[in-house]
Amino acid sequence: MQTILVLLLEVLSSFPCCLWLPHQTAREMEAAWATILTLILILTLICTLKVLNWVWLRPKRFERLLRQQGFKGNPYKLFLGDSKELLKMRNEALSKPINLSDDIVPRVVSFDQHIVNKYGKNSFIWIGPKPRVMISDPEQIKDVFNKIHDFPKPLLHPLVKLLASGLAGYEGEKWSTHRRIINPAFNLEKLKIMLPLFFKSCNDMVNKWEEMLSSDGSCELDAWPFLQNLASDVISRSAFGSSYDEGRRIFQLLREQIQILINELLKVQIPGWRYLPTKNHRRMKLIDRDIKASLKDMIKKREKALKAGEATKNDLLGILLESNQKEIQEFENGNNKNVAMSIEEVIDECKLFYFAGQETTSVLLVWTMVLLSRYRDWQERAREEVFQVFGNQKPDFDGLSRLKIVTMILHEVLRLYSPVVGMNRTVKKDMKLGSLTLPAGVEIFLPTLLIHHDGELWGKDVKQFNPERFSEGVVKATNGRLSFFPFGWGPRICIGQNFSLLEAKMALSMILQHFSFELSPAYTHAPTPSVTIQPQYGAHIILRKVQI
Repeated sequence: MQTILVLLLEVLSSFPCCLWLPHQTAREMEAAWATILTLILILTLICTLKVLNWVWLRPKRFERLLRQQGFKGNPYKLFLGDSKELLKMRNEALSKPINLSDDIVPRVVSFDQHIVNKYGKNSFIWIGPKPRVMISDPEQIKDVFNKIHDFPKPLLHPLVKLLASGLAGYEGEKWSTHRRIINPAFNLEKLKIMLPLFFKSCNDMVNKWEEMLSSDGSCELDAWPFLQNLASDVISRSAFGSSYDEGRRIFQLLREQIQILINELLKVQIPGWRYLPTKNHRRMKLIDRDIKASLKDMIKKREKALKAGEATKNDLLGILLESNQKEIQEFENGNNKNVAMSIEEVIDECKLFYFAGQETTSVLLVWTMVLLSRYRDWQERAREEVFQVFGNQKPDFDGLSRLKIVTMILHEVLRLYSPVVGMNRTVKKDMKLGSLTLPAGVEIFLPTLLIHHDGELWGKDVKQFNPERFSEGVVKATNGRLSFFPFGWGPRICIGQNFSLLEAKMALSMILQHFSFELSPAYTHAPTPSVTIQPQYGAHIILRKVQI
């Protein structure tokens, strides 16, 4: 097609002179026009074939190959695939709350469940003209997670890049370099140093709650915004050394960005629409510029201080910049072929700190409080353990590491209310996966929530809150199978996993030291898939001061 375009341009470039050169004959004029029209017709035909291949021939080939592998799904519908039915079912499921139950699958992933019920676990759905294959076998899931070069993450949607890219969106050598630079910021020794910052944020929230107590030592509140602010405060202090008040504007902008993004992604994707300067697109780009300007100013001040020889601050940004500086020096000395992060890449990683650090921990904490409000016996067991380990004293790192019951509870919450509903991977070339042969171009979906709620993997009590299943650790609970992966698995497991769990343990320990809690009559159970699984109507609880 490129050759034809070059020919057309050459003919067109000579076209004007054909109109006035006196020696030009009518026959030559006709020949020139005939050549131009022929090339235009060929271009039109090629473009038509490409569109036809994209919207029909290629999807039908995928469908034939997948059915030959034993996968089942709806017949392909021109251009839309399953999108229309998916959106309709999603809207119906989210239109009303559910009974107080931990069987959240029918509400959160209604269409995925519908397809599995209809066609079995080896099934696929159509996201427009692309098939998304569900992989539910633990051994195959392990292979996908381990073979990061064979099954890379999909390219980020341009609008998603405006929200957060960084490490989560990189592949190959660039991912390896960034992971190596960022790793030091998340090792346990660094997390120990950050623990006082966790305590300060948690203590601020506990003090606010105590101020809200009435004369009888109780109050009713929506815990969800408080826990969001807590997670925001923790990531602000531990990542940038600033309080939540200083970072509040960035978080407000990120939340607005998330809501716009979700609304855009739920629309039927018309080719080229994402490039049009719509109101939402313009607003997202404006927010992105605003956030980047704030972070760039923060980073430049730190870099200046680092070059002046000032001591590195023990926060994520300080450790990241120090690690990046070492990478630059290694490169300059010829000991390292990899180029370190640019300031734009550091900004992207900072946005990812903000976004992922706040989202994951806040949803883990809110569902933990909801579940412990319902299962008061486990709340009491957790409180008893916290007092045994810490008494009324400030929680410390060693004590948090010894909290067995609290850890069991957090694992069970992550099983029932995993932060994300699933993870996507792509197939760049024809690949073997166990006994399967997957054609290049299909997308793989690892359905985290469906796996975590699979009775064949977890037993008859799969829909019940039972932390006891984790009493001997994750390996024993899963019988050694990869059926529990709330933070992913393998080389690309979430780098902030230990950060999030340590923060959750600190927050939960301090809440249990000061308060007992139960669900308010105003609580409405409506887990909703946003970027993470969130309580649509908040988490209304009744707090009571613990009497010691």
